[in-house]
Amino acid sequence: MLLSDGPSEDAIAQLDLFDRLQLQSVIAVCRVSTTLSDAGRKLFDQSRRQKAVANDADRLRRFLHRFGLNRARLTQTY
Repeated sequence: MLLSDGPSEDAIAQLDLFDRLQLQSVIAVCRVSTTLSDAGRKLFDQSRRQKAVANDADRLRRFLHRFGLNRARLTQTY
């Protein structure tokens, strides 16, 4: 499971299915993207068009922070 490198099992158990699925998808995109900005462009491909300033990396950084994650942690090779 992709969440195994993220929040603890107890924290994951407290998440709604919606949040678990969303987090799992975000982690997968981060792992195949070259940078946080690249991942943000992929993840916010529609909503970024409606913003005056598209700061996708910051939006993604804040999302990951909610779960105690950062891109470096997600892309580490074990």
